[in-house]
Amino acid sequence: MELAALCSGGKDSAYALWLASEEGHEIKKLVAMFPQKENSWMFHKPNWEIIKLFSKTSQIPLVEGETLGEKEKELDDLKMILRDLSVKGIVNGAVASTYQKNRIEKICKELDYVSLTPLWEKDPSILLENMIKEGFEIIITSVSAEGLTEEWLGRRIDQNCINDLKKLHREIGIHITGEGGEYETLVLDAPFFKRRIAPQDFEMIWKGDRGSLKIKKAKLVKK
Repeated sequence: MELAALCSGGKDSAYALWLASEEGHEIKKLVAMFPQKENSWMFHKPNWEIIKLFSKTSQIPLVEGETLGEKEKELDDLKMILRDLSVKGIVNGAVASTYQKNRIEKICKELDYVSLTPLWEKDPSILLENMIKEGFEIIITSVSAEGLTEEWLGRRIDQNCINDLKKLHREIGIHITGEGGEYETLVLDAPFFKRRIAPQDFEMIWKGDRGSLKIKKAKLVKK
């Protein structure tokens, strides 16, 4: 089936795309929504340049959309982008957010698309471990939860990182995959990448109890 993939450049959307393609689906388009507000209900704010590199190295055409990020209204903005894609379905990386899953399914029903959520209700720890085993290189680009300090910014998700996230889950209750917005990620390499994304320049931004890693410059390099 020909699909479009909602993609931010983060781990969940990238892994969902990969699983769908492994099941035999053809990913025809990447769809990236850029909210003007930081606290969008549906979308996190990727770097424009990075998602363009993601599209280039995966060789999947990119469709970009903008939204003010206002609750519910941002769904109309997404629907406007999705309605003219000439695909049969939409794949997204929802893991536990019924808010996200239900709204995407509603849009798909209205547009007569199939909605695919290959990560839905999967064990968070196993999801992360499988990503690493299958060759995904992932770094943390923002944190906004107790226990996630400035030192987590830029941290690579490996087994030690997963163990630390499990500990924080037990002690504080954060979602291991960051489904509650505790942290966001960027995929630097994946099995479907032709070349790896290499950050060249970045800026650490820390305000109060949260922060982000803004990648100012990156390029594609050989694996």
